[in-house]
Amino acid sequence: MIPRDYTYRLLHCAYEVYNELGPGLLESIYEEALAKELTKQGFTVERQVPVPVHYKGERLCNDLRLDLIVDNKIILELKSVVDYRTLFEKQLYTYLRLTGCELGYVINFNVEHLQAGIHPVVNRSDN
Repeated sequence: MIPRDYTYRLLHCAYEVYNELGPGLLESIYEEALAKELTKQGFTVERQVPVPVHYKGERLCNDLRLDLIVDNKIILELKSVVDYRTLFEKQLYTYLRLTGCELGYVINFNVEHLQAGIHPVVNRSDN
């Protein structure tokens, strides 16, 4: 179980980025800024992390790419879209299942208030 104060500190970094940059920029801009803010706050962050995919025991040639993984345990999938889709959460759930991570967030920065853009996803599968 990931402590609440840990996730609070992590999400506070997203709010810092949003408050500084505002909505409407490219996802890659938010990714870079959030990685810098998380690192500044003492988190270990990896960007564009490749995740191998296997099909019936065989590794496929193409890997998935995670936007951000924090401390090897929380995946952040960043968006900057007008029309949010719950499909983004299903995509993140697949990432959680493939990596064994317990928790992730889809964060859509293209909203009027960031709170409405934060969508937690929990890995409830038995790995």
